[in-house]
Amino acid sequence: MTTPFLPTGTVTTQKGGRAGVWFRSGMLRVQDSWLAVVQIVIAATGAFSFAHYVLGHPAPLLAATVTISSLGLVRDARPRRVLETVVGMILGILIAELIVLVAGTGWWQLGVALAVSLAAARFLSGQPGFAIAAAIQSAIVMVIPANVPFLRLVDGVIGGVAALLVTALVPRSPLRAVTREGVEALAAFDSAVTTLVQALRRGDRTRADRGLAKARALQRTFDAWRGAIDSGAAIARISPFLRRQRFEFQRQERIRAQLDLASRNLRVIGRRVVYVCDDGLARPVGADLLAELGAGARLISESISDISYEPAAREAVRAVASRLDPAAVAAGRSSVDQNLIGALRPLAVDLMTAAGMPAADARAALPRT
Repeated sequence: MTTPFLPTGTVTTQKGGRAGVWFRSGMLRVQDSWLAVVQIVIAATGAFSFAHYVLGHPAPLLAATVTISSLGLVRDARPRRVLETVVGMILGILIAELIVLVAGTGWWQLGVALAVSLAAARFLSGQPGFAIAAAIQSAIVMVIPANVPFLRLVDGVIGGVAALLVTALVPRSPLRAVTREGVEALAAFDSAVTTLVQALRRGDRTRADRGLAKARALQRTFDAWRGAIDSGAAIARISPFLRRQRFEFQRQERIRAQLDLASRNLRVIGRRVVYVCDDGLARPVGADLLAELGAGARLISESISDISYEPAAREAVRAVASRLDPAAVAAGRSSVDQNLIGALRPLAVDLMTAAGMPAADARAALPRT
């Protein structure tokens, strides 16, 4: 019996699809890291060249390794993080150089150098990477001999200075990464809102539980956004080439801070949606109002990369906020339904302030209760 052609072709297509996804993922990683690669290459070759050709050091290995390790490929290349890593590595080099000067080199000297470097680094910093950086450089000093005492310490300092200079003069322009983090955080916010709206439309307790779970998971995405903003703002403060981006980092921090509050209010709403969906009854009014607030949040997401969307976002949320009177919207309904409408009021205020409206004006946009 011959094997049908269709399954074979299907398998080939699936393999090709997986290969295509793998290739695209790899290209995206290269695209995201190309500026970091340029930064590392410039710093490492510059530090090595200065130590070797200007100062005459025969093999300035640590000048290159310190720059590579301190800069790395991570997104968070803020000057303080780079400086902390540099200090850790120079600490390890200094400890090892002192041990070599006093006790020479050997297996037990290596053990002592590692133990002292790790202990001293853990005492000075709570970051595990700080201690590991110190230990690695300490091991390099103990294993690779040198004729001149403390020559490798000078190489390490040169590498650290090169890393800090490149951080300021060849910055990684983190605005794109910051914007991407913000869009991802708002996409997660929108997903939670959408699920809660569906639960209200259907009176679906299971879907309400799922929406609440999504709302509770938002903190991680907003924390990642905050970390990206902090890193970008720190780089922009010292880089003359990123001064124009300082306002944008401040604006995104304003948006993030208010949306962080909005995500907390969404968790409150999620708990109330779970409660009201216990009876299995649809609540189209509450669903419509929450859906309209979600549409306003999507406009805020657009405003992250294009500030011209902010006025439209403010007006969209204001239009919903002006109708959030629990007594009027849920007239004749139970207190549970009125409480659900009331829970939308703080969310509306947070969304309006995220879109650039002063807090007093945002509160005034709500009807008096």
